[in-house]
Formats: sequence, C-alpha cells, structure tokens
Amino acid sequence: MPRIAGIDLPEKKKILYALQYVHGIGPKFAADILSEAQIDPNTRATEITEQQIAQINAIIDSGYLVEGALRRQVSQNIQRLKDIRCYRGDRHRRGLPAHGQRTRCNARTRKGRKKTVAGKKGVKG
Repeated sequence: MPRIAGIDLPEKKKILYALQYVHGIGPKFAADILSEAQIDPNTRATEITEQQIAQINAIIDSGYLVEGALRRQVSQNIQRLKDIRCYRGDRHRRGLPAHGQRTRCNARTRKGRKKTVAGKKGVKG
C-alpha cells in the first residue's frame, strides 16, 4: 500500500485520484505533482515503485502545505479572526456561516439540527 505524506492511499485507484486523499492536495496540485515527477496520471497506485513514491514525497515536502500543518494553519487563521473580534470571527464563534449566506431558512450545516421553540404557533392576540 503506497504511503504518501503519512497517508495510506487507496491501491486500486489511479494515482491522480489517489493523491487527492491527502488533505491539501486537490485535482490541480495532484496533476502538477505527477507532471513534475514525470509519472503517468493513469497509472494505478499499486503500480507505483518505491522510487516514485519517494520522489512524490520529496516534491510534497518541498513545496506543499498538507495534512497536519495545513489543518493547524487553518485553525490558527480562524483563531486570529476570533481574537481580533472581526465580523467573520464572531460568525465562527457563534457557529454561523461566515461568507454571507442567508440563515433564515437554510444554514443547517453550520447551525446544527432544528431547535423547536414551543408556543410559537396558535398564539392569538
């Protein structure tokens, strides 16, 4: 099983798609890494040699922020926004969308499950 950047890649997939299982490597970066290493993107992950794996690892280590370091940087950026008490930081603190989406009827991913408020319907006044 190929192990790149500390991640076990799926064996049966093409290496172009298997590389995308590493956090921080998307389609473009995967294609760039393979072209720099001169590896055919259609090669299966099982067919990659140890030398090619070492070459891919060297390319990723030298030029890309992946896995733990990337997660740490993103969380530090969010924490900085919270510390300076900007609008986006307040939205993160409250668990609401930070990019201007509406929250009246959607945003369930950020807000969580519905919290039913008792006694709202049927109140006559």
